[in-house]
Amino acid sequence: MAKVLLVEDDIFLSSLLGNRLRKEGMEVLNVKSGNEVLKALKEFQPDLILLDLILPGKSGFEVMEEINGDPQAPKVPIIILSNLGQDSDIAKGKELGAVEYVVKARITIDDLVKQLHDFLVAPH
Repeated sequence: MAKVLLVEDDIFLSSLLGNRLRKEGMEVLNVKSGNEVLKALKEFQPDLILLDLILPGKSGFEVMEEINGDPQAPKVPIIILSNLGQDSDIAKGKELGAVEYVVKARITIDDLVKQLHDFLVAPH
């Protein structure tokens, strides 16, 4: 069973997406703040991180910098899911190691779930 760490502070979206991923057979851990990610990453050991950028505490970019700077942190693929859609934000996300950058307003839940499922079952 694939494990997804869902980092999203919007309670409605977090609940909606978490429930949908569970229905698809994934194990999901929801965290709502950037400050919780590193601990959750080490304890939960997900196969994938779905990361919002605008978070309480640390931003998603700061979270990625923290993960990259911690040799003890497991190397887990990160897909950014954000409302920030500027080219500069997308470039920064990719530069920090995101495997994918998804703008919330440009994707449906169905398409996002399919994309996550395809990513998790495809060989990397």
